[in-house]
Amino acid sequence: MRGLRILLPALALALVMLSASSARGQGEEVPAGRGFGTRLLQALLDGVQFGVIIAITAVGLSLVFGTVHLINFAHGEFVTIGATFAFFLNVSPAGPGWHLIPAAIIAVLFGALLGGAVERGMWRPLRARGTGLINLFIVSIGLSLLLRHIILVLYGTRPASFAQYDIQDTFDLGPVGFTPRDLTVTLLSVLVLLGVAALLQRTRIGTAVRAVSVNRDLAEASGIDVQRVVLFVWMLGGALAALGGIFFGLVEIITWDMGFKLLLLMFAGIILGGLGSAYGAMVGSLVIGIVAQVSTLWFPVDLQYAWALLVLIGVLLVRPQGILGRRERVG
Repeated sequence: MRGLRILLPALALALVMLSASSARGQGEEVPAGRGFGTRLLQALLDGVQFGVIIAITAVGLSLVFGTVHLINFAHGEFVTIGATFAFFLNVSPAGPGWHLIPAAIIAVLFGALLGGAVERGMWRPLRARGTGLINLFIVSIGLSLLLRHIILVLYGTRPASFAQYDIQDTFDLGPVGFTPRDLTVTLLSVLVLLGVAALLQRTRIGTAVRAVSVNRDLAEASGIDVQRVVLFVWMLGGALAALGGIFFGLVEIITWDMGFKLLLLMFAGIILGGLGSAYGAMVGSLVIGIVAQVSTLWFPVDLQYAWALLVLIGVLLVRPQGILGRRERVG
């Protein structure tokens, strides 16, 4: 873990620098003609929507770190693959032209299979050969670059959107307004997060995942099939990443590098919530999403990611282990 203690401060600094260069608007600014209270409520609602989408993608990344202690930079590309594969099934002339709902289901299954294939085909053999964590971290960066440019070649640089639920009228609920699509995505995201929490708390495989995250050697000595648990975590992480990419592409737009841009906020969410904690990733991502949106009330939209990451640094200065993280003994 000493290498991670050295790596994380550098990673946090890199996130701030990258966010300043690659930040893009997460939606339109809240109109200034309304009262501040109304604009604040609207920003909070938008922040919750953005935060739960980040949380869906960040949970898998956090679970992978908790079980194998790998910071997987390629996780952002799993997000993009989920969105672009659903786009292929839904919109592309070369695809079958399915409705978005069955296309999304197949894309989520494909994300799970991709996560499992990467674990069985690459990460497990590397771990069996005793490859160090820093080397695995570098390999994950290389895999990220490879997948990102494959997506660029196959998908192209032109932003696009799904065929269904693209343009909808906004309806008001009290002082705030939203579209049926945004409300549906938010509610589905919350249900998925609750489902993941129930899975971890009330099922045998969830108990095994938590046991491996706490103490891998003790879990294996207790009869838990650690390799099976790790494979399950990678498949779950791939499925959640694909689903989060579909939701993000639905409420925003699909681009070839959307996962990489979202990866910065995923890292911020899991570090803020506590490394290796799935619940911490949920809470941290929600905080990041709300801060990013509320900051647009006072500052330009292009800086919203930077303010979210500055909040991350401020919290870590007070609580280095994150909101729900555990203190670790040194030595």
